[in-house]
Amino acid sequence: SHPVDYNLPEGVHVEVEKNTLLTLTGADRERLGQTCAEIRQYRPPEPYKGKGIRYLEETVLRKEGKKK
Repeated sequence: SHPVDYNLPEGVHVEVEKNTLLTLTGADRERLGQTCAEIRQYRPPEPYKGKGIRYLEETVLRKEGKKK
């Protein structure tokens, strides 16, 4: 789609491990969780193809598509 710019709050650091894996770290757990939620809002996981931003251990319940 298009590039998205996001300014990280102070105290939150990001590491790009792979092209599809981001690791966020920080001392303040509340601020870290809020930052993760805001980043996830750009592309939430969708139930048909499973695309989108999701947490590491999260499973997305998939829905069946149209039937012919």
